[in-house]
Amino acid sequence: MSASSDLTFRGHVARLLALGLPLVGAQVASFAIHVTDTVMLGWYDITALAAATMATSLWFVIFILGSGFAHAVTPMAAAAMEAGDEIRARRVTRMSLWLVLGYAILAVALLWRSEPLLLAMGQTQEVAAEAQRYLRIAGWGLFPAIAGQALRGLLGAMQLTAAQLWITLAALLLNAGINGLLIFGSLGAPELGIAGAAIASVAVQAAQALALAAYIQRRRPDYELFRRLWRPDWPVLREVFRLGLPIGLIALAESAMFSASAVMMGWIGALELAAHGIALQLTALAFMFHVGMSQAATIRAGGQYGRSDLAALARGARAAYAVAFGFGALVTLIYLLAPAPLVALFVDPQDPQRDAVIAAGVRLVMIAGLFQFMDAGQIVAVSLLRGLQDTRIPMWLATLSYWLIGTPLGYLLAFPAGLGAEGLWLGLTAGLGAAALTLGWRFRRHLASAAPARSPA
Repeated sequence: MSASSDLTFRGHVARLLALGLPLVGAQVASFAIHVTDTVMLGWYDITALAAATMATSLWFVIFILGSGFAHAVTPMAAAAMEAGDEIRARRVTRMSLWLVLGYAILAVALLWRSEPLLLAMGQTQEVAAEAQRYLRIAGWGLFPAIAGQALRGLLGAMQLTAAQLWITLAALLLNAGINGLLIFGSLGAPELGIAGAAIASVAVQAAQALALAAYIQRRRPDYELFRRLWRPDWPVLREVFRLGLPIGLIALAESAMFSASAVMMGWIGALELAAHGIALQLTALAFMFHVGMSQAATIRAGGQYGRSDLAALARGARAAYAVAFGFGALVTLIYLLAPAPLVALFVDPQDPQRDAVIAAGVRLVMIAGLFQFMDAGQIVAVSLLRGLQDTRIPMWLATLSYWLIGTPLGYLLAFPAGLGAEGLWLGLTAGLGAAALTLGWRFRRHLASAAPARSPA
């Protein structure tokens, strides 16, 4: 990575976009795979949609925690490459894969017996049984899904981002095809419903991981990434664990807040839960832009901080915030102008509950527009801190924001205050806003404390 002290604000924006837009495309295509599942299950059956919403919420909570070990690859590998130490970058990736495998084995056992947990959360017998049916299959996709994240992290550190986009687009098409065959029983295939969606997800996750591995092997055979993969490097493994666990816990705290809202939404009703799932899919799709750009911000911040280039770090941070808030404003405008057509995409035109689901979904999407700026602010801050390899204190700041403010306030507004589904979403907004403020403060403190000791390059 080249020094960037002399870059203007526009120059930082341009470089961030050049690095991040392919990652955004890959994230959007990746999330579109899950949107495809939701759309097709919504066309198949409302109960299946509600069960899949509950199941994927739990799956993502587990996935997101394990992904911390994968996301640790990006800042660590980028720092190693900045120092010219490609051997360390390779070792970091290998030990990340070790941690991911161990984590996935433990997680599959939990998901296999998920029905009692879902029942304890207050879900109906029918929804809990269907959700467990999905999870018993989908759990096997955890290793390839998280391992793929680690491989993407290495590619991002190499600044080889375009291949990620094309691989994920191919996976999207594959997923839609398998879903069509197995959910509805097209072309003579068995009609498996929600189980068919789970099988499609596992197959596509495995295909993506294999494609990423093959690309790395072809593009950089000198890395020998998979040679002697079974040999441990305990010091590096401990480093990946120490950095990755807080990353996973930050993401878990946020994801679990949204999952808790899904549980509470189930207490209100299956129709509201289905509408909640649709609104979450729409907002999460927009969030993929921020995820992709945050990966680019992490790479750039890591290089700038490693070079003691505080001027570039500060300018790059302003550029990251500007891009995130600009996109947030665009999404908010779309949500406010056309919520009903967006929600209608997810519901079978012939379903008797269609109008009720759309009406409930529209109200939630309108509120979702309000927290776009909060969401943008918190992910920019946490990505910049990750680039500085500061994850432990941000973990606590995020957890307190989501669970001492967001979740309790959502419950109070939904039930004692009687605002129902809308109250839950207002609580989510407050939690994201608290995280944006506290994490942003943490980053500014880094700049202020480092300024006397470090001079711009």
